[in-house]
Amino acid sequence: MGREMEKESLYVEQDPEVVFEAGTEHLDDDGRPKRTGTWLTASAHIITAVIGSGVLSLAWAIAQLGWIAGPTVLMAFSFITYFTSTMLADSYRAPDPVTGKRNYSYMDVVRANLGGRKVQLCGLAQYGNLIGITIGYIITASISMAAVRKSNCFHKEGHHAKCATSNNPYMIIFACIQIVLSQIPDFDKLSWLSIVAAIMSFTYSTIGLALSMAKVAGGAHARTSLTGVTIGVDVSGSEKVWRSFQAIGDIAFAYAYSTVLIEIQDTLKSSPPENKAMKRASLIGVSTTTVFYILCGCLGYAAFGNNAPGNFLTGFGFYEPFWLIDIANVCIAIHLIGAYQVFCQPTFSFVEKKCQQHWPENTLITREYALNIPRYGVYHVNFFRLVWRTAYVIVTAVVAMILPFFNDFVGLIGAASFWPLTVYFPIEMYIARSKMKKFSFTWTWLKILSWACLVVSLVAAAGSIQGMVNSLRSYKPFKTQQ
Repeated sequence: MGREMEKESLYVEQDPEVVFEAGTEHLDDDGRPKRTGTWLTASAHIITAVIGSGVLSLAWAIAQLGWIAGPTVLMAFSFITYFTSTMLADSYRAPDPVTGKRNYSYMDVVRANLGGRKVQLCGLAQYGNLIGITIGYIITASISMAAVRKSNCFHKEGHHAKCATSNNPYMIIFACIQIVLSQIPDFDKLSWLSIVAAIMSFTYSTIGLALSMAKVAGGAHARTSLTGVTIGVDVSGSEKVWRSFQAIGDIAFAYAYSTVLIEIQDTLKSSPPENKAMKRASLIGVSTTTVFYILCGCLGYAAFGNNAPGNFLTGFGFYEPFWLIDIANVCIAIHLIGAYQVFCQPTFSFVEKKCQQHWPENTLITREYALNIPRYGVYHVNFFRLVWRTAYVIVTAVVAMILPFFNDFVGLIGAASFWPLTVYFPIEMYIARSKMKKFSFTWTWLKILSWACLVVSLVAAAGSIQGMVNSLRSYKPFKTQQ
């Protein structure tokens, strides 16, 4: 983007008349190249962003909540996510949702509509969520990579063999790959990786769905119930409560895409208005995702019953065909290689931009060194970028090794990000933008919705933290074998 702006500034100096002509034909109202996205491409982006590793824990989540509460909670999160996404879509331009000034990030949107301390709170929630997701993806990818080895071991030695293996070497392998990919300065050059990741996401989700359908069709009679896991049979009373809270966090994580909604909307062309196209895309994306989630969650529960594993592709409810399980887990690992970059690049960009603003004279931060690489071309090396991004990947990998708990971590991330990013800020910006009177009917029920979602996020976080504490009691860092 920096190079594009430099080219535009040079273009202005050379011929102002041509610039005006180019501005009307090739540039948008903000001076950037014209967006070409449509509601169809935005729908695809939403589906790609939402359908990720969160789908793997849905069978377990439904098992904790049961046939009534499980699908009901899924539908409730679906409705709330769509409802607040329409509010967020109207916030992209300010003060008017059609003709106002564009905002390119979630923090920019909050700054334009709310301002003050809430901008810093939004940044803390957004970037904390992004960092948490990258840690969670390292955990998930390593579990899937280790599952390939265990799947082949079970096939050779039998399903009751002790095929223990550590996830740590696979976390190190994943981190080494990310260190290399993180050095690519322009994320647009990784678009091919995002396309591959999207294909992988649909592939492993479809394999899990097909295996669940095959198991149910094959006459499997797993024990299920209207209320989920049974007190006194599967769990104790307190475990039932804590697991139910954690399941809510897992479902919240599966629907989290508010963090990237503004970035998706910024790809849409101006006609029809971006907010209208984004609302249509959100409806299609969230509806498609909800249908897919209900199928995966409910069929997974029907296949495994109350003993559904936390990750239904690595928990080995399925053993055969082992080669198909291997393909699914390889797809998860490949998908998360790309997904990690999608969620860490905004953090990289934010930190590097802030450092350049604070220390513009520091050559370590600002200077780029041209390096000619055969078959690639000129690669610009920046020592600050090299050290900072490498350190980020290493730290996230070490944290993942210390806390390698898939369900607990996923639930905690979902709980921590759902209320502030999906509910609170969209509602507050809508109230501020519409200049709604306090204690009016609409103001009151919007506040009730926000507070209710805060309570849901708090209990979900409590459930995940309690699960993590229980796991830590018997866990030895860097030594646990699975």
